[in-house]
Amino acid sequence: MKTSFPALLLLLLLTASGGCGKKSTPNPVDPPEDPDWPADKVRVVVSSGIGRPWEILWGPDNFIWMTERGGRICRINPKTGQVLPLLTLPDIVANGEGGLLGMALHPDFSNSPFVYLSYNYGSPYREKVVRYEFRNNTLSSPLILLDNIPAAGIHNGSRVRFGPDGMLYVTTGDAANGSAAQNTASLSGKVLRLRPDGSIPADNPVPNSPLWSLGHRNPQGLVFVGTTLYTSEHGANTEDEVNIIEKNRNYGWPDVQGPCNGGELDFCNANNVKPPIWSTGNSTYAVSGMDFYNHDRIPAWKNSLLLVSLKNATLYQLKLSSNGQSVASTTNWFANRYGRLRDICVSPNGRVYICTDADPGRIIEISDPN
Repeated sequence: MKTSFPALLLLLLLTASGGCGKKSTPNPVDPPEDPDWPADKVRVVVSSGIGRPWEILWGPDNFIWMTERGGRICRINPKTGQVLPLLTLPDIVANGEGGLLGMALHPDFSNSPFVYLSYNYGSPYREKVVRYEFRNNTLSSPLILLDNIPAAGIHNGSRVRFGPDGMLYVTTGDAANGSAAQNTASLSGKVLRLRPDGSIPADNPVPNSPLWSLGHRNPQGLVFVGTTLYTSEHGANTEDEVNIIEKNRNYGWPDVQGPCNGGELDFCNANNVKPPIWSTGNSTYAVSGMDFYNHDRIPAWKNSLLLVSLKNATLYQLKLSSNGQSVASTTNWFANRYGRLRDICVSPNGRVYICTDADPGRIIEISDPN
């Protein structure tokens, strides 16, 4: 089903946005339920026609917006599974783990219909953040906000999110150069912060730099809960992490993995390292996309970070403490049921969607995990 842009604008104005876009503040009023929505507790929404999906988020048009590593951006009808292509990027280069990665929609999409993409390009291999405009069921008028970010066949990040301050946050990996994560002159291994037009906020910690935090290896999950920013990050051979990101804090890589202990203590004390609130200890799960759940549809998942993994092919429910500063408990779901899981999002009606890292990829809807 195609929707004309004027009709879409009307829909944007009439429909509450939220969920799946990893928004900072949930919408207080749920949209009305569709009485004809499939009643399955768990169902496969899309089983063919997509390849290596990387990002899924809920758009203000009540469609799932998706990126594929090969460079295609699509809208997906979450009820029927119909895939509606918008654009395939002309300059994408998908080497190794690279390609088209993160995406965010402008929080005031009805008035500023901008789509923000992070992807790899060029030789030498690089990464950039580009803003497109959504008009007439396609994306056009690209504007480069930030480019020449080092990239490699591994460790490119890169999630993109708007914060409640109206700023754009972008994660970058170390691009296979661990020492760059500690170099404030490098854009690798960082969380970056930009204005929506790509300019540098005056209150960033380093003048004229997008740097917000440093010492990251390969963060592929990013979500705001209120004003608190959480990331999920790949460890090397141990210690995948979930971190709370704070301005100008150091997260240790490559000198620290997981909590500060043993020989890492001196570095942690000297460099203002903030330890993770959760880690995988002596193993790695290859954690990727993450979202926050706080809906009555699945009461047991309320006040939880939902985190998917590639190697372990599992959805992890991280129940947060009442102040959100620690993880109270962890529960595993759907282990090895769907294969490698790349991203996750939550609809305004509390349905959870996960996508698989495969070609063909799948998108699965969860209304009741039991």
